[in-house]
Amino acid sequence: MSPAGTLTWRLLRDLRLTELEQAGDGWQQLSHRADADRGRVDRAMTARLRETQAGESAEAALGRLRRLSRNFQYLHTECGLIRSTLDALAADLAEPQRRLKDALRDAEDLGFTVHEDGSVAYPAATADTPTPGLGADKAPGGTVRGGFPLAPDRLADLARHPFPSTNPHAARAQEIADRIAGAVTSAASIDATFAKTLDGLRAADGLDVTENTWKDVAHDTADVRTTVGHHLVAAIPVDESPAARRAWWEGLSDEQRREYLDIAPDLIGDVDGIPAAARDEANRRYLPLLIEEMEREGGQDSKLEALRMIQDKLGEPSEPPMLLLDIDDKGNGRAIVAYGDPDTSRNVSAYVPGLGTKLDAEFVTDTMQRAFDTAKGAREIDPSSASIIWLGYDAPGLGTVALTDSAEAGAPAFSEFMEGLDATNKNADPHLTAIGHSYGSLAVGTAARQSGGIPGADDIILLGSPGVGVDRAEDLGVSREHVFVGSAENDPVTHMPNIKEAAVGSAALASPVGALQASRVTDHLHFGQDPASAGFGAQRFKVDDGPRMIAELGFFDAHSQYFTPSLDQESADNIALVVGGQPERISREAYR
Repeated sequence: MSPAGTLTWRLLRDLRLTELEQAGDGWQQLSHRADADRGRVDRAMTARLRETQAGESAEAALGRLRRLSRNFQYLHTECGLIRSTLDALAADLAEPQRRLKDALRDAEDLGFTVHEDGSVAYPAATADTPTPGLGADKAPGGTVRGGFPLAPDRLADLARHPFPSTNPHAARAQEIADRIAGAVTSAASIDATFAKTLDGLRAADGLDVTENTWKDVAHDTADVRTTVGHHLVAAIPVDESPAARRAWWEGLSDEQRREYLDIAPDLIGDVDGIPAAARDEANRRYLPLLIEEMEREGGQDSKLEALRMIQDKLGEPSEPPMLLLDIDDKGNGRAIVAYGDPDTSRNVSAYVPGLGTKLDAEFVTDTMQRAFDTAKGAREIDPSSASIIWLGYDAPGLGTVALTDSAEAGAPAFSEFMEGLDATNKNADPHLTAIGHSYGSLAVGTAARQSGGIPGADDIILLGSPGVGVDRAEDLGVSREHVFVGSAENDPVTHMPNIKEAAVGSAALASPVGALQASRVTDHLHFGQDPASAGFGAQRFKVDDGPRMIAELGFFDAHSQYFTPSLDQESADNIALVVGGQPERISREAYR
């Protein structure tokens, strides 16, 4: 705005903040244009080339198109950062400008004079205490400076006039001078901070966007976020319900929403109640920044590999389409991926994985595939269906799988996510299904047994469950007719002995076969009543028994095939029927 140290009260008074806002609008138009051009490259050119061409020449052309798309993405991001910085600068300067104008108005009303240096002159007046040489009731006028009381100019004035003035105008003039100085000092500090940030947004020479350029983007985003992010962070209603957050988001202007996506994608990408399309865009923007940050800090190779794999998948065509609803490296890693739009689909399922699940290559190739298969199957029942994999908690490892801690920690987050799905879905009465597999079924059960059950959930599916913490299906917040169980006979997790049996049968439990035998003493598993038992009372559907652990060297294979049509078509079909809204068509299995 001005060279360092030259900001005066006249410059601040006369500054037209609307010109900064208009400049920001110009940069935003450039950002929109770059985004639109990138979309055309990705959809009209890249996708078409993939569909119609193959070979080395096609691959070379695709590489150049990817580079062009990345260049447009860079322009889109950087222009958006400039726009947001200018808007925030105007907003931050508005307050000291208002304070200055108020002080100048007060000075004018009192007949004071404000000099170029910001000092304030006040006239002579009748004094309460006589001043020698001026008569019995006169006090002289004077000039006061504002600012820090121990500043050199103020100390020099004090040396010249060591005694307080008896003029009643003096104190008022000092207060106004202090307000003027404070406003100018505040504006100068804001000016210097934003000038540094804007200077950092200068693009490097050259037309190509390299990996180093993207590192600059990460730095620029962090810098802008530090400078202006307080405006955005403070406004997000994090302590409100997902429905309130949706209302807040919908109440923002298009430009305000764009500012969040440009500057704070990580703040928006995981907020339950924000529409899925906005969360997807935010997380697609955040993902390369997260990858760059982890590379710079020497992050875990397994997480980095998974993040890169997810980024690659986002660039590939998918039917149903893939949406990234959350991504983070905290804990064992967080990822929420939807196949199909959960806001427009009538039927939406959210699947909580279990033992050992973390953000690694197996999550991308196997766990995400389960949600994809579920979505495809459900869309054959009802095309308006979507399926989600929800890795929003730290699933336990082998050492802690017998404890409930992970489920208790993850249950509130899952409930809030489901409440968000219900809040953002555009159908009058969406059909939501909560799916828990393995230890994930305990997490779902823990959420479901809270007061009111899982928000919005109409049906619950439990797969390969070691128990869900309750003894009856109706204790899960829905009627027993809406709780469905798939439990393979050769799945060892569905035969986990309860704590008492484990203590009594420790000798038998030295082998997997002994564990299965011991667990059949009662119909209580480690975490409560066996969901596949008559006593639990759920709707048990048919699944393939799967290979036996020892006799067929299947080990835990029977525990991992419920979702996979090529391994267990009947189970996958039954899951699809429930998710797709036609549970009456499932093939039923007798209770244990």
